Amino acid sequence: MASAPDMTKKQPSRIAVIFPGQGSQVVGMTTDLAEFYPQIHDTFTEASAALGEDLWAICQDENRLNQTQYTQPALLTASIAIWRVLQTKMDKAPCYLAGHSLGEYSALCAAGVIPFADAVRLVHKRGQLMKQAVEGIDTAMAAVLGLEDHRVETLCEQATEHVDGAIVGAANFNSPGQVVVSGNAAGVNAVIDKVQNTGKKAIALKVSVPSHCALMQPASRALAEALAAIPFNQANIPVIQNRNARVETSAQGIKQALTEQLSEPVLWSQTMQELADKQINVLIECGSGNVLSNLAKRQAQPIASYPVDKPVRLDKLMEILV
Repeated sequence: MASAPDMTKKQPSRIAVIFPGQGSQVVGMTTDLAEFYPQIHDTFTEASAALGEDLWAICQDENRLNQTQYTQPALLTASIAIWRVLQTKMDKAPCYLAGHSLGEYSALCAAGVIPFADAVRLVHKRGQLMKQAVEGIDTAMAAVLGLEDHRVETLCEQATEHVDGAIVGAANFNSPGQVVVSGNAAGVNAVIDKVQNTGKKAIALKVSVPSHCALMQPASRALAEALAAIPFNQANIPVIQNRNARVETSAQGIKQALTEQLSEPVLWSQTMQELADKQINVLIECGSGNVLSNLAKRQAQPIASYPVDKPVRLDKLMEILV
């Protein structure tokens, strides 16, 4: 495995900013930064006005925060709040942006493609549609560790073919040896059993909806209608999208990728490889937590990654970039 690049002054920083998705939320996220940077509360105030809900209060309430229709706008707002702080600290724009699943909306908002208020309402709607799509269905997701991507896909195909009523597929290709599967409980449990029979691990995840699988197709169709009603702008920073791990340049292409993303897998490993191929040597994780920074360490070509969700972490990044 390649080692992370040596960050020296002789090596100019080629920066990409990455935005985390659902599962990164924590109660009280951005509170530490809010003590020092007024942009945090200002952004939450703006988002709350757009949504008609007090998103700052929701971020202090674990039960509401973990309901997907609130998780999604809360995470997007936290990411954009931190992005606004970051912009006051950096003297040049990043070369690329990318976001994991929901985080793709944060990336597109940061790039100026989707106005912030529209983005907040859009991901709230996305969460509602996802919840509605699986009402009355027993669903699940699980992280498979230690198997190659193609083997996980094969196990999903076998479960679908041989287990009555099973619906399951690969949802997130997060890093080499880490693939998340998603579907109904019968399908996901069948895959967990098959993985354990190989001697590898499969860990059930605590989620409210099964993202990026066939069960999301009704939500995907409805999301396309919501996207059609929002004018998209030209990106001022290129965004590598999840659907095909590439930059879409037209509004139609971006919307199509977002529509398909809901029921198709997140190609995160491929996105990280694309950034490595573009000579990116610094990643900044802009949002709650450090999930994506941890994944960056496990890629085929690791890139040094810095979370900035706390003052001490933001200060560390600034020292690196001097």
